[in-house]
Amino acid sequence: MSDEAGHEKLLVALAMAMVDQPRATLQELAKAVGVSKATLYRFCQTRDQLVLRLTTHCAHVLKKALADSHLDTAAPHEALRNLINQNLAHKELTAFLMYNWKPDNEQQPDIMNSWSGYQESLDAFFLRGQREGAFRVDMTAAALTEMLFGVLTSLVDAERRGRVARLGIASVVEQMMLHGIAAEPARATA
Repeated sequence: MSDEAGHEKLLVALAMAMVDQPRATLQELAKAVGVSKATLYRFCQTRDQLVLRLTTHCAHVLKKALADSHLDTAAPHEALRNLINQNLAHKELTAFLMYNWKPDNEQQPDIMNSWSGYQESLDAFFLRGQREGAFRVDMTAAALTEMLFGVLTSLVDAERRGRVARLGIASVVEQMMLHGIAAEPARATA
């Protein structure tokens, strides 16, 4: 296994350890992921450094997921399906972000620079889908982006807690985004 693959595996394991043990010390995290305290300290010397490293790693991975989803070129429904599957492939990182993102992160240039363009890319995708008639236009593209975040993160967390089965989550997210929860499509009232 290459150093990069080893670091990726360690980062994912650390992300989940921090979700499962939110108050763990670095020593406890090292034990949870099966490395020595010295190995983890060489990797990150403080918990704050670890959170920053994981947060910026999440940005790198999820921005790559955007690119791999072909949001600019694929048909909107296909691109949405790709995006959902790409995000679910990295659900451990989504869980980490859910539990470790804080409002003051937006005041930290290192973190915000790593996420630069992410939200804007999703907004542009939903706007393109609206213009092409694939997505509803009675909600803003920004609202659709936020709904996608909400549906994805809540179902990732629900699976982690055993509330929903892993099988079918991608389909549930896609159906929620495309059709909502109405038994029949809503009709405009006069």
